[in-house]
Amino acid sequence: MHPANIHQSSYDFKFLVRAHPALGRFVYSGRSGVETIDFADNKAVLALNTALLKGHYGLSDWNIPSEYLCPPIPSRADYIHHLKDLLQEDGIKSNIKGLDIGTGANAIFPILANRIYQWQMIGSDIDATAIEFAKANIKATEGLNKAIEIRHQENRANIFKGILLEKEYVHFTMCNPPFHASEDEAMKGSLRKLRNLGEPSSFKTKNELVLNFGGQANELWCNGGESLFIKRMIKESVAFKNQVGWFTTLLAKKEHLPKIYKQLSKAKADYKTIPMEQGHKKTRIIAWKFR
Repeated sequence: MHPANIHQSSYDFKFLVRAHPALGRFVYSGRSGVETIDFADNKAVLALNTALLKGHYGLSDWNIPSEYLCPPIPSRADYIHHLKDLLQEDGIKSNIKGLDIGTGANAIFPILANRIYQWQMIGSDIDATAIEFAKANIKATEGLNKAIEIRHQENRANIFKGILLEKEYVHFTMCNPPFHASEDEAMKGSLRKLRNLGEPSSFKTKNELVLNFGGQANELWCNGGESLFIKRMIKESVAFKNQVGWFTTLLAKKEHLPKIYKQLSKAKADYKTIPMEQGHKKTRIIAWKFR
């Protein structure tokens, strides 16, 4: 984890339950006697996230629909801290504004970016329900609506077009793209998560499995998976090179790196890869800019 990330140690459940009492019913003592929750229970994870946001980031409330993606707060905060380092390398330290592509119902990246570094943020999404909940999450805490704007991307063929206004400038864009290429691939990924958590494979239907981990189709998979989505993003970024400082995205699968690097070279962009690691999970940020 990034050294600035406050989530370096295990969760302090006593502190978190005080911040959000509803979490208490999900906390139990594990085999080692350490307090934990069932991380395969979407309701428990939602309660944990709400407690983390209330306890560590001063939110008044936060909520998402039961079937939508419930993001891990520590890893999302890591992305924010690495972006700060990236901007500081260019001497950018204040009055920072960014764009989160695919902000989801949770709007977690704009919220964390503002609460950690007071950045101004735009969050965009193609899903009308996600937009509704994202706006509600911003309005729930005083001051957030002055710093964060949620915009609906009405044309699924576009990423930046229709979101960034004419002559509008942002210091960075960020994205956590849907990394599965199909529903079947997403189901297999969820089953692997269950096994890694040590949970029994007791989910008899696909719907039950999706509900357990959360996530709409556009959050979990898209045609061509993360590789094709990022290649689309790179192609479109050329038209917005004067409106964005750094374009960035998460890339989960390292085997996609050669394709991404090839597309970046074709676009004549300068780029770098920033490794990220949380526990056993390794991922990376791909960042590019134009001279």
